[in-house]
Amino acid sequence: MFRPVSERSIRVPEETLESRVRRVLQRVRVPGPAPLAGAALLLLLVGLLFLALQVRAIFSAQLQQEYVGLVLEAVERADTARAAALSLQNTPAADTQHQAAYREARIELAARLAALRALVSSSPMSAPSLPAAVLAPSATLGEASSALDSAYAWWRAERERASADVRERILSVSHTLIALSAIVFGVLITALGMYAKRNRQLLGISNEFEQASLHDPMTGLPNRRKLFAALEESANALASGARGSARIAVLYIDLDGFKRVNDTHGHRIGDEFLIAVSRRFRQAVRGGDLVARIGGDEFALLVREFSSDGELAVIAQRIIACVGETDAQMGLSIVRASIGIASFPDRVDDYWRLVAAADDTMYTVKRNGKNGYAFAPSA
Repeated sequence: MFRPVSERSIRVPEETLESRVRRVLQRVRVPGPAPLAGAALLLLLVGLLFLALQVRAIFSAQLQQEYVGLVLEAVERADTARAAALSLQNTPAADTQHQAAYREARIELAARLAALRALVSSSPMSAPSLPAAVLAPSATLGEASSALDSAYAWWRAERERASADVRERILSVSHTLIALSAIVFGVLITALGMYAKRNRQLLGISNEFEQASLHDPMTGLPNRRKLFAALEESANALASGARGSARIAVLYIDLDGFKRVNDTHGHRIGDEFLIAVSRRFRQAVRGGDLVARIGGDEFALLVREFSSDGELAVIAQRIIACVGETDAQMGLSIVRASIGIASFPDRVDDYWRLVAAADDTMYTVKRNGKNGYAFAPSA
């Protein structure tokens, strides 16, 4: 009586390779760097604009400092003239020579004050001008001295203010440069991190694609491509002497009566059988051996190392038992196994012909009654 395996114990994968490709491609969607790059670019532009304004202000402050220096030089020259006038101010009226020198000192002071007033009037900044009354030779020396002292105090304070402003703006520029450098460094680190993350995802997807290309999508067993790659690797190891005098063998397995399962019970039950027997094959083979699904109801087992034909016979018997146990579990009483065995280099002298030789031997078993195994004849 047919007894189907519960869906809890066997799950038929319905996902095709195409749907798997679409699924893994969806995982590569890494958040794009556009928002980060846009924000960083905006910050950089704002920072550069701020720097440009600060540099312009620094140049302007430096020009102001130079102009203040010119005014203070003019003040010092006027102060020199004032000192000369003050030294001759108390000259007796009878001393005509010193009186003449005093008048010349007053004229020189008036000229210096006029030059200072003209320089202050041309100032690019708002500054208090000298009173016009102090420029006349008739003005008292006290008025001229008071105006000169006021001008000196104001322009000296202006020089200190301009110097402090330049220092503050230079400090602001340095802080801005540090901030912009941090932004650029952060963007670079973030971009490298996103690039590394994307590469890891692409590597994972590439590995999954490779895994899908080398394995049967339904049973999860290696496919024909993986089998031949492993066969070539094992043969090359033999040729290099890495395994001494060891041999390799291929067991070609065909499920007798499997077509009747599909015809009688449907392909879903047939797929369940293939999945279940594949699971038993994996549990039955040795760790270093490889069992692959060639296609349909045909499998192949690569034995990478064995000591005698008796060892291969034991493996073949385990495979036959796996098929019988799966058939009994599902209550089919239909499926058995025919196995052809070929080994290299004793029975087959070319490892590329191992699978074909084992396949031919498997058909010999089928013609002789099925549900058994046989060894390929020696070359």
